[in-house]
Amino acid sequence: MLKNLHKFFNKHDLPWVNLIRERHYNNGSLPSVSQRHGSFWWSDILKLLDSFKGMAMVNVFSGKTCLFWDDLWLNRVPKHHYPHLYSFAKAVDISLFGALQVSGPDELFNLPLSQVAASQLVELAGNLNSLTLSEDNDIWSYIWGSPFFSTSKAYIHLTGQMPTNPMFRWLWK
Repeated sequence: MLKNLHKFFNKHDLPWVNLIRERHYNNGSLPSVSQRHGSFWWSDILKLLDSFKGMAMVNVFSGKTCLFWDDLWLNRVPKHHYPHLYSFAKAVDISLFGALQVSGPDELFNLPLSQVAASQLVELAGNLNSLTLSEDNDIWSYIWGSPFFSTSKAYIHLTGQMPTNPMFRWLWK
């Protein structure tokens, strides 16, 4: 089921991906942990969203499949890296693309900001200025260093590897 999230976030040209996007996310919103809607099948897949995002990072091109606060991009999750600034956020489920389209900080944050939050905003603005967006789709890559999803590698990541006693190898022979 994690592979379905890979296909969805990488915008594979599949009928079910297009259907889910058109039916539930046509306004530019993205699935988040707090919002689970859709068919029972899609709701079950969204239950694995935390696990998927725990092993995935967004290589930003358009910013349309990346949640501004919750996803790992530029090697950080902004919600955790800028906690004071996040506490002033108005829209917590906004995409990176949507956040870059606003006309000013008053649309993203409850003003006035604290001194710490203001300094975090300056740092975040510098990081955002370093991004060069394009019309290409974002690419989600994984902690094993590949943009290709591997079910076996995801399984190992989620369950871990336990050392086995050499006696078990002898028994199986």
